Amino acid sequence: MIVLAPMEGLLDHILRDVLTRVGGVDRCVSEFIRVTDQLLPSRVFTRIVPELKTGGRTAAGVPVHPQLLGSDVQCMAENAARLAELKPEGIDLNFGCPAKCVNRHRGGAVLLDEPELIHAIVAAVRRAVPADVMVSAKMRLGFMDDSRTLDVARAIHEAGASEIVVHARTKADGYKPPAYWERIAAVREALPITLIANGEIWTVEHAELARERSGCEHLMLGRGMVADPGLALRVAGARATPLPWGELLPLMRLFFDQVRATVAPRHQGGRLKQWLHYLKRAYPEAEAAYAALRTVNAADELALRLF
Repeated sequence: MIVLAPMEGLLDHILRDVLTRVGGVDRCVSEFIRVTDQLLPSRVFTRIVPELKTGGRTAAGVPVHPQLLGSDVQCMAENAARLAELKPEGIDLNFGCPAKCVNRHRGGAVLLDEPELIHAIVAAVRRAVPADVMVSAKMRLGFMDDSRTLDVARAIHEAGASEIVVHARTKADGYKPPAYWERIAAVREALPITLIANGEIWTVEHAELARERSGCEHLMLGRGMVADPGLALRVAGARATPLPWGELLPLMRLFFDQVRATVAPRHQGGRLKQWLHYLKRAYPEAEAAYAALRTVNAADELALRLF
């Protein structure tokens, strides 16, 4: 199984749509929906995860599991119950976000020092949603160190979650390479739960190493898929070579058309250049395009010159 990662500010419903059209992705997880001290209206869920309006799937038919982030046990459960009314296949819980502003408000990775609270949140959400709605969780190896990795994973498992994604770095590691895939192996050996390895998987070779070192068959891909949209197909063995630039351009145009239809004009050019910046890693054509368009901000001119 290959899962497309949530990436706040980058991998939203528009990019999910385009990347799942390429193929190789079995499931997506949405960007987090912040839960604080109130029951959110359904429109908040559908704004962040508009796929909920189309059976919880992208246009290519790939299921999307919305992700909740918060630390209030009752509020998380109540919001999960309301979210479940929109019929997603599953709900994911975020215990991995390293952002300081999120951690400061007791969300994401800061909870990794409190496995008892994580257990209470997962258990309450599991009780609050129908049995046919899968509950999963995403975690890191720890907050400042990895001394409680197994405690947290065991808390999630014993609370009734069906799957755990482990990002193979601590909060303190941030997104700096390397990812410590081998440190997931202890969780794999200790718990009879579906485990998904995540972090720093940019190539097929990285995927093979992540599987070998973690002991996990399943992978979550994030920035690697943004930089190389055909990566999931190659990891799955369904394609031998990268997606040609000529096949990628129509997908980029579809992406930009959707951006122009839904994103404020002042941010439209930035979204396209943000993706081009990632694509530079795998495509020399993207590097040339980025250099040529770096100072262009008008959406019409960007579209004319690139497409």
